Amino acid sequence: MTGFHIKPALLQIHSVLGLAAALVLASMGVTGAIMGFEDEIQAGLDASLAHVTARSDAPLAPAELVARLQADPDAGKVAAITLSRDPTAAVHIRFARGENGGRPSSVLVDPYDARVLGTPRGEAFFATVRRLHRWLLLPGDGNGAGRQITGATVLGLVILLITGLVLRWPRRAGSATSWLKPQLGLSGRGLHRSLHTVIGTWLLPVYLVMALTGLSYSYNWYKDGLTWLLAAAPPPMPKAPREGRSESRPEPKPMALDLVWATVLRETGDRFAAIQITLPAAGTTVRVRAWPREAHDGVRDEFRIEGATGRLQAAERYADKTAGERVLARILDIHRGSILGWPGQLVFMLAGALMPLFSVTGVLLYVSRRRLRRPPRPSPAIQLVPGE
Repeated sequence: MTGFHIKPALLQIHSVLGLAAALVLASMGVTGAIMGFEDEIQAGLDASLAHVTARSDAPLAPAELVARLQADPDAGKVAAITLSRDPTAAVHIRFARGENGGRPSSVLVDPYDARVLGTPRGEAFFATVRRLHRWLLLPGDGNGAGRQITGATVLGLVILLITGLVLRWPRRAGSATSWLKPQLGLSGRGLHRSLHTVIGTWLLPVYLVMALTGLSYSYNWYKDGLTWLLAAAPPPMPKAPREGRSESRPEPKPMALDLVWATVLRETGDRFAAIQITLPAAGTTVRVRAWPREAHDGVRDEFRIEGATGRLQAAERYADKTAGERVLARILDIHRGSILGWPGQLVFMLAGALMPLFSVTGVLLYVSRRRLRRPPRPSPAIQLVPGE
């Protein structure tokens, strides 16, 4: 089949997919742009709450912080603790989900006396934006229909990018300048087409990176494929011992957070700026993440620690990862462009904010193309009155 016959078919595919995905893509683009500088915005909003006066006394250990907070009968169950080595930084405490399944609330706490300073500003807003971005606020969140819709939409975006590039490919090498320069002096359909195609060409690499990384949050098979492609084969996991009869099972040991903290300090030393301790909802394994100074979210070490004894069960150090494993660890940094620093974040944020432009111009181009294809209406026959 010649290119003359292929391009009309690709245009039809491009148009139908674009119409079907226009609204969802616009929503995901805008919400992604809003979250582009979420950390920086949160830090600015919480500047007055997140800082305390440094004291000569040592900060409270996590076990003492949790004990003082849990002494309040109205407080929820502590689910995670984020501490900073900065002596003027507040401790971020996140609580477990309530019985209604709502999003956990969190508070900022004085590390020296466990005094609650307040609730982080904007946290609920960004949580809603994130749910809209990933699951369209549909029931079930990650287990509902929203995840399937956004996943299928991102797959459609990949097809839109490929078909758009083929349709846009210049016929002559000398036409590349006009191919990459928007014609802002046009109006109507010509302007819509120029904006849609030229700006889309410039942003195509950004959208492709967003789509190929975003799919790992929608489909387990895609995430497993990336892991198989980029990561070394993990060592076989030891088989868990069989459980006996319920009456012979040993009683679970109480959580010894002081032993966990001692193991964390032994493994991390003074190399890290922030440490997050996530307490188990079930079982006794505590998950710990440790970030070095001036690091992005994906550059971190992770540990699994037995909560009752403080025994180190597993350690994943970023410095020991292969290049492929580092890519997997920083998939979120790649997705939002922060792997390139704030200039990358800015470019990716602007690309997300411009997504509605392609939805609107794509719909306008489709409507105008349909109008041009309509056969002209026959003009009514002129009846002459005798004598005229």
